[in-house]
Amino acid sequence: MYVRIMLATPVDVAVAGLRAAYDALADCDLEVLTRPELLSVLDELETLSCQLPVQWRRALTRLQTETTPNELGAKSWKDVLRLRWRISATEANRRLAEAAELGPRRALTGQPLAPTLAATATAQGLGLINGEHVKVLREAIRRLPGFVDALTREQFEIDLVRVAVGVGPKELKDTAELRLFLLDQDGPEPDDTERARRRGFSVGNQGRDAMSALTGNLTPEARAIWEVIFAKYAAPGMCNPEDVEPCTSGTPTQAQIDNDHRNLAQRQHDALIVIGRIALMSGDLGQLNGLPVSVIIRTTLKELESRAGIGVTGGATLLPITDVIRMAAHANHHLAVFDQATGSALELFRARRTASPAQRIMLIARDGGCTKPGCTVGAYGSQVHHATTDWAHGGNTNVNDMTLACGPDNRLVDNDNGWTTTINHHGDVEWHPPPHLDTGQTRINYHHRPELLLHPPNNQHPPNEDEPPQSNASEPLPNDDTAKPTIVARDTESIRDTEPFTPRTPIDDAKPPPSEPDRDTPHTPEVFDPGQHIGDDQANEDENPERGP
Repeated sequence: MYVRIMLATPVDVAVAGLRAAYDALADCDLEVLTRPELLSVLDELETLSCQLPVQWRRALTRLQTETTPNELGAKSWKDVLRLRWRISATEANRRLAEAAELGPRRALTGQPLAPTLAATATAQGLGLINGEHVKVLREAIRRLPGFVDALTREQFEIDLVRVAVGVGPKELKDTAELRLFLLDQDGPEPDDTERARRRGFSVGNQGRDAMSALTGNLTPEARAIWEVIFAKYAAPGMCNPEDVEPCTSGTPTQAQIDNDHRNLAQRQHDALIVIGRIALMSGDLGQLNGLPVSVIIRTTLKELESRAGIGVTGGATLLPITDVIRMAAHANHHLAVFDQATGSALELFRARRTASPAQRIMLIARDGGCTKPGCTVGAYGSQVHHATTDWAHGGNTNVNDMTLACGPDNRLVDNDNGWTTTINHHGDVEWHPPPHLDTGQTRINYHHRPELLLHPPNNQHPPNEDEPPQSNASEPLPNDDTAKPTIVARDTESIRDTEPFTPRTPIDDAKPPPSEPDRDTPHTPEVFDPGQHIGDDQANEDENPERGP
């Protein structure tokens, strides 16, 4: 008989000793220490805090050579760090970048190599510089011009590290700025490579007034294109929203020109709206995840009738309800409005694997985006995922059994040591992580539906322990405006109501809209008809069909 004994490695012993030393320090009485002794203790703790990240990077780089993110159940190393140690994506990226530049390396033959920033790594390993110094040093070296050779770059780093040992981050930054200026006093020479590196355009987050700031750098080609477009559409009198009939083609009248009191920036803003609207109405943009490229807005009948509240687009943009109504007057926008709606009529069972356009719109209205916790991808970038049972394992293509998931997260679902999904008795999709990433974190993503945290469901009942969590079409939720919704994440009833679902507007214009059952609530205003642009036959032509699960 053989007995296998697991012996502690030297690393285990060292880490245990580190933990024991910390516990011993925590039990010490600091009240008996004098001022010089306290300063000495703080000096040692500060030095240790500078040195510990070096060991963390050593372990991380070793882990990266030992396994892959997919084997751990994540789509990237950033997600491994973010999920395992509950840090932000920004912090995870910072740690990964520092590990790549300051951590140990190996050649393809296995020979050890010095870190990319060897001097910086050595100084931090000795506790001579802290994290703020490292940030300044990395940024300064990143900004070195491309013509600087490797030897000069190495000497530049060594000189700055010598300065960092004796000064704070502010003084180090000033020194780095001066040295960078002396290296390249004339600035970078304009060339295609530099322009290609700096090109970009981004839209900032919405502020409290729902406005978004634009930032970017246009290449000469991009500027030339938009220059001539703005010359046409941003001319005085063109695309003026204050006109009864704005001029969007041809030449504006003299009255329109004289009555146009907008400045150039405002005219260019309005021109962007018209140009985008023309592109959407052209029908030449193809499909996006099974639906025509269109603006999809989710809201409620109550907010439409009261002319108050907000709508949310498939990209998570917040729109005042007045803008929603105005946009609904234009073609190729899908306005998903639900009131006491259920999903019982949106069941395809085993008839097809891919979701129909009607089901996609319902899921966008219900989920708002990828349902995996921590994922911020909106509905426009999400696919339809069979949440309760994989299609390959006999799952049904029913709206109650499906959810939205972005492509990378959809591919992470794997019953064999991967992510799994279920739908609980409240209709919420829960994502269960693999063992390596399971730290007891939340299973539900509230990013796209934060209002659910403000109005918890009433009369919650625990699920039957003998049955797996799943959607139940015969289990209604409380009939009030604060009940936790699953079709629209705002003041609507559950997808699991017992009434048959009846769309307010026809999904397929080849079929007449079904008659609406009598209800106490008023009907949806006839503000928009998405049936002109969506048909079930489009689901068979998905350019990017969702994965099987």
